[in-house]
Amino acid sequence: MKVLNNITILPGDGIGPEVVAQALKVLYAIGKKYNHQWKIKEALIGACAIDATGDPFPDVSLLACQEADAILLGAIGDPKYDNDPSAKVRPEQGLLRMRKSLGLYANIRPVKIYEQLIHLSVFKPEVLKDVDFVIYRELTGGIYFGEKVKAETFSSDLCLYHRFEVERITHLAFQQAMQRRKKLTLVDKANVLETSRLWRSVVAEISSQYPEVVLDFLYIDNAAMQVILNPSRFDVVLCDNLFGDILSDEASVLSGSMGLLPSASKGEKSALYEPIHGSYPQAAGKDIANPLATILSVEMMLRDFGYMDEANDIIYAVDQCIGAGFLTEDLRPTIAVKCSELGDKVAGLIV
Repeated sequence: MKVLNNITILPGDGIGPEVVAQALKVLYAIGKKYNHQWKIKEALIGACAIDATGDPFPDVSLLACQEADAILLGAIGDPKYDNDPSAKVRPEQGLLRMRKSLGLYANIRPVKIYEQLIHLSVFKPEVLKDVDFVIYRELTGGIYFGEKVKAETFSSDLCLYHRFEVERITHLAFQQAMQRRKKLTLVDKANVLETSRLWRSVVAEISSQYPEVVLDFLYIDNAAMQVILNPSRFDVVLCDNLFGDILSDEASVLSGSMGLLPSASKGEKSALYEPIHGSYPQAAGKDIANPLATILSVEMMLRDFGYMDEANDIIYAVDQCIGAGFLTEDLRPTIAVKCSELGDKVAGLIV
């Protein structure tokens, strides 16, 4: 079992500091119950880092992340940068730099439906029955990191993938499929794109090492429809960077709230955990944000490091809160609780 001692937190912008604070309450409650001594270090990223240092991910933050066993991120983004197309330094640049610098090549997003909250979804209950899948998105290659050209009459973004970039995340996805229902779906556009043909070739080749896993292929346009029409068909979904970005955000709608879904981004030496939602600046400082996705990101962290009992305690506590209707306003309960109250409740259930 990997040892989890040093944790760097990056509260970030908007509601990030509020939801991270609630996750820390839960982490400390776990530490108290199981006698773990977490060493927590805080660092800057995003708009708050630009305001303080002029850099969205300063070197001191990078060093803190490199020294950590795991990293917990809140959220990044600020309207003053989003609404200024001329801004040369943006919060999102810090996120991209962090991913690249730490080699966080695999983004993992579980999609889970809570039966008690099905009524919040825009989908019919029968569509959501048995929905439980996970998306593996390649995170450090492809069109987001390719050479960019901006000329007077044209612009271009290079989409480049090396074979090794496809191989390493493909093995992770197959290994996950072996622990689940043994089905893997590659989402691509191999009828048009050469990069997709590389992905399909490599994934098909590697599949022979995992003969128990059923492999199928979907074009991205069909996959986007199937997430809406028949989401229960999926188990493990594997995508490149662009397609994974789009598909995972689309899939998040199934649950009824982005405030429920955690994620992990992993590399050879580093692992980052974060909620999938954004910084929601309109709610910042109002104590109304939903902290459950960040709390469940801590659960993912503990599970990845082999702390199964600790992770199960968090799942139990979150399930108890959802079942009792002890929820923030985004989940439209009869009586909404504050972000801090929900954090206290989850932490208090860990005894």
